[in-house]
Amino acid sequence: MNKTSIRTALGGAVLAMTLGGNAYATECIAPADAGGGWDFTCRQIGKLLYDLKLVDQPVQVTNMAGAGGGVAYTHVVTKRNEDADLIVAASSATTTRLAQNAYAGMTADQVRFVGAIGGDPGVIVVAKDSPFQTLGDLVEAIKADPASVTFAGGSAAGGFDHLKPLMVLKAAGFTDFASVKYIGLDGGAEAITQTIGGFTQAMTGDMSEISGFIKSGDVRALAVLTAEPVPGFEEIPTAKSQGFDVEVVNWRGLYVPKGISDEAFNGWAEKLQTVADSAEWKQIMADNGLAPFTKVGGDFQGWIDGVVADTTQLSKDIGVIQ
Repeated sequence: MNKTSIRTALGGAVLAMTLGGNAYATECIAPADAGGGWDFTCRQIGKLLYDLKLVDQPVQVTNMAGAGGGVAYTHVVTKRNEDADLIVAASSATTTRLAQNAYAGMTADQVRFVGAIGGDPGVIVVAKDSPFQTLGDLVEAIKADPASVTFAGGSAAGGFDHLKPLMVLKAAGFTDFASVKYIGLDGGAEAITQTIGGFTQAMTGDMSEISGFIKSGDVRALAVLTAEPVPGFEEIPTAKSQGFDVEVVNWRGLYVPKGISDEAFNGWAEKLQTVADSAEWKQIMADNGLAPFTKVGGDFQGWIDGVVADTTQLSKDIGVIQ
């Protein structure tokens, strides 16, 4: 490379930094296979980061499935601790696994949680030809014969998806949680396939994972786990309206490596807030059944710490952990 070329290359890098963009392509790790909620988060937020000119190049999405998000978490902590161009999809499933010490001793303070910009309502669905017409039908079947119903979910056993039906059953006065059958899979896409195919009797997941399947008629939603019906999906009854006092909303957001600078962290927080405020993101939320839920920046880590503590206690209460 001659001197002119060197000066041009350096000038381009300086210009990129001056404009506040990333000199290198941003990577977003989705800690599950394509098609699930974490994949949705990376692809939708990543697209808007580029469309809104918050990053200079299209965001590279890497699917890193395994251990309910643990493979990706360990990778970030041990190998990418100072990578300021790395963002990772996170959700309530992430904090649940951390609360239950499911990431091989990893803790929530080993990364920096940037923020959440949408609440993904919990939902329980069955195949279109299922005999269960209501959430009450499903609960009564489990009470009569727990082995007759198997749930599929996109988190590992004991994870956030597993907790959802257990919370409903707890509200119904059922206490034999160990007898409830659950298959944990790497992401909601695999879980919904199991239910559509008749291998499981129900799927426990989030609205963004299964909204397309509801619209296509491949599945029927027995209940959404929110206080009020979800805009755009008003025909789905809430668990509360059916007599089960349960609300479960899966926040969707990002974490970054702990070792990046405060300046880099604040930069990601500002970018995420810009995405949250955009008309494009509001449309994505409406199209996919997401509820408004925005917590971004330094205070989010403190909120995460509280959620982890609360989830640890809940997990003990229902016998998932000792």
